Amino acid sequence: MTDRISHWIDGKPFSGTPARTGEVFDPATGQVRAHVDFAGDAEVEAAVAAAKAALPGWRGTSLAGRTRVLFAFRELLSARKHELAKIITSEHGKVESDAAGEIARAIENVEFACGAAQLLKGGFSENASTGVDVYSIAQPLGVVGVISPFNFPAMVPLWFVPNALACGNTVVLKPSEKDPSAAVFIAELFAEAGLPAGALNVLHGDKVAVDGLLTHADVKAISFVGSTPIARYVYETGTRHGKRVQALGGAKNHMVVLPDADLDLAADAAVSAGFGSAGERCMAVSVVVAVDPIGDELVRKITQRMSVLRVGDGRDPESEMGPLVTKAHHARVSSYVDAGVGEGASLVVDGRGIEVAGDGFWLGPTLFDHVRPSMSIYTDEIFGPVLSVARAASYDEALELINANPYGNGTAIFTGDGAAARKFQNEVEVGMVGVNVPIPVPVGYYSFGGWKDSLFGDSHAYGPEGFHFFTRTKVVTSRWPDRSHAGVNLGFPRNS
Repeated sequence: MTDRISHWIDGKPFSGTPARTGEVFDPATGQVRAHVDFAGDAEVEAAVAAAKAALPGWRGTSLAGRTRVLFAFRELLSARKHELAKIITSEHGKVESDAAGEIARAIENVEFACGAAQLLKGGFSENASTGVDVYSIAQPLGVVGVISPFNFPAMVPLWFVPNALACGNTVVLKPSEKDPSAAVFIAELFAEAGLPAGALNVLHGDKVAVDGLLTHADVKAISFVGSTPIARYVYETGTRHGKRVQALGGAKNHMVVLPDADLDLAADAAVSAGFGSAGERCMAVSVVVAVDPIGDELVRKITQRMSVLRVGDGRDPESEMGPLVTKAHHARVSSYVDAGVGEGASLVVDGRGIEVAGDGFWLGPTLFDHVRPSMSIYTDEIFGPVLSVARAASYDEALELINANPYGNGTAIFTGDGAAARKFQNEVEVGMVGVNVPIPVPVGYYSFGGWKDSLFGDSHAYGPEGFHFFTRTKVVTSRWPDRSHAGVNLGFPRNS
């Protein structure tokens, strides 16, 4: 008998009978651990209706009242982070240390949202014209939808939900159906923290649920993270239905290694950034660009480090990389390894056929060398533990390679030359840049987002841009005539 994972609507688990369900696997064993309800039109309507009903009360809650809930949620999340990490590992497969790191970054975003009182202050201009004041007000949008991916089932929802709530919106969260339990756990913690019923709802499912949110007249905005084709669909569909949309898409992140770089540092970074969380990260390093003449030595150092990387069940504290999330995703990533061999790349380390106890979705870390831009392992976002090394004759050639790529999410440069690093950060056409830092995910008080095909819409996630996205500005121009000149006594009432 497997568990049932149901929607969270109006402050409680949804009790209705689902028309459809999906399987949730333990990636380390390959066994079904639960069945998740899939939303139909009725469930979408119920979730949105609950959020709409909760909106007046939550919007009317003082800034102090909202931040008290966020502070309480932060404390609960911190106290129960190990429990949440185990949930993430059981459904996603990442090792528990990776899951704990995900939650730590999520807590940063909650802490930023706790500053709502400061972040929602408007402007005021006294006497803009004679006797006329002008001021601005940041107001919530209303009901907003959040559609989050499988690879960070806690962190990505908490990129958006705390900011949306802090601004006075109510939320319908649609997590990935592959690992949905973390979202329900988060909703339960918010309820325990004092969030009113209906202010946060969790709706499980597939395209039916997504399309329901994208087209519902009462949903005013959509935040999405996922692949570029789906991000483009979400953006186009949502905006066509009059919604504000931020849709963060895919990536092909490059890490440039210049000849003067510390190669040991660069090799360590390539392995951790390429194979952490089994490469299922939108900020994972996919391509190492080795600038001549250090390519051979760098590949040798990366290979050495890969040979001792321990792959195993994420619940084992000795494991450094877990399985892929589903059997279908394992087959997809493995097919890219086959394609890379067929297209003529040099397969230095082959992760296919790795032997790990259990019937999980295992693929070992894989390394290709001499990868060319025409190969599918270069052009496509693989989203797995497959690292490619491309060779460049110069800094200029490496920069041209990155800027020609349609993605622009994250990039890094490894060098000991400050002038080269400064030149790179100025010239590279990518939204997030690391200098001797392989995964340059911004801290919570900046904002996360790429350029080009990695972002649809003009607002990045969380941080200052998150607050901007979840509010709309109203400007008030005000004049109060001096009634004393009209014979009105502004002091005590006249005697009759």
